[in-house]
Amino acid sequence: MALRIRRATLRDLPVLIRHRRGMFEDMKRGTKAELDQHDRNYARWARRRLKDGSMIGFVALKGKEVAGSGCVWLREKQPAPGYPGARVPYLLSMFTERDKRGLGAATAIVKAALAWAKKRKLPLMLLHTSDAGRPIYERLGFKATNEMEIKL
Repeated sequence: MALRIRRATLRDLPVLIRHRRGMFEDMKRGTKAELDQHDRNYARWARRRLKDGSMIGFVALKGKEVAGSGCVWLREKQPAPGYPGARVPYLLSMFTERDKRGLGAATAIVKAALAWAKKRKLPLMLLHTSDAGRPIYERLGFKATNEMEIKL
């Protein structure tokens, strides 16, 4: 049975929250208490953006079962040489159900997100990746950048 990708609705918010948590659990990031608080914070943040259209979600289905999900958030990017500055799509919260990995759900979601962005003539897509996700993005043409961070 083939995978099908559909746009997420507000009714999918519990799945999107659970998947984002699963993503952080897979990366061994956060204690249970931190993840519990993050679930609440993300629920408020994502609900607002899904409602105002600044974030859209994609859900991969294998039959009637959810196989994975991912979201695109339209965030501001400052002007740079060759780029006038505008809202750019940022891919986030990618997660595939553990028992459905290897079926192509993540690739299908990323392709759907890229098609959505290209249809709107958006100039680029950004993301951060885990080591596990890197091969998927590289296969689809994403290139590493020199972004860095420091905890304050």
